[in-house]
Amino acid sequence: MGEIVSFPSNGSTAQGYLATAAGGSGPGVIVIQEWWGLVPHIESVVDRFAAEGFTALAPDLYHGQKTTEPDEAGKLMMALNMGQAARDISGAIDHLVAHNTVSGAHVGIVGYCMGGGLALYAATLRPDAIKACAPYYGLIPWPDAQPDWSRLDCVIRGHYAENDGSFPPAAVAELQSTLTGLGKDALLTVHPGVDHAFFNDARPEVYNAEQSAAAFADTVELFRTALG
Repeated sequence: MGEIVSFPSNGSTAQGYLATAAGGSGPGVIVIQEWWGLVPHIESVVDRFAAEGFTALAPDLYHGQKTTEPDEAGKLMMALNMGQAARDISGAIDHLVAHNTVSGAHVGIVGYCMGGGLALYAATLRPDAIKACAPYYGLIPWPDAQPDWSRLDCVIRGHYAENDGSFPPAAVAELQSTLTGLGKDALLTVHPGVDHAFFNDARPEVYNAEQSAAAFADTVELFRTALG
């Protein structure tokens, strides 16, 4: 089990959920929340990465707000201050790299839904630190957060859903084409027959155990390979 920690964020303070690596030390992983907030499901994902030998941290980008209602979640996401979110993620990266259970100066980043888009965005802002990125069914829905894809300096292995009305396969293919055209090491996999949020085991109406397990195993392998 992890704990809530505080860390500096551009002159202010942010919080997040941190779980240390089983065995005492390991590479660092940033976990970015879905649009619901820092809910128990995201904390459980942090714990899963810790069990695999990573020290993982999920910054609380809503600063204490969370919900189970889709309408409210949509409002929270669209009201998110992108500049503040970027600073909080950057502060989380710095806190993680300096943590005494983290090996190495680089981290991996994984995000789900809204967090998938933010993971990609963060990778363009912190190419010095992020060397592996795993976006799950998330692209970039914010007009004021258009990434400079040329700045990416990491391996990208994304996981998307065939039956996704928010981030459909055509949009995934467009991003794949953009990244490939820039010479980036990126592979965006569309998982067949699953819905948006297929990894979220707290939502039985969309969760798919088989595809979720395959995606998680791929992400663990990505982080182990890219982060040593």
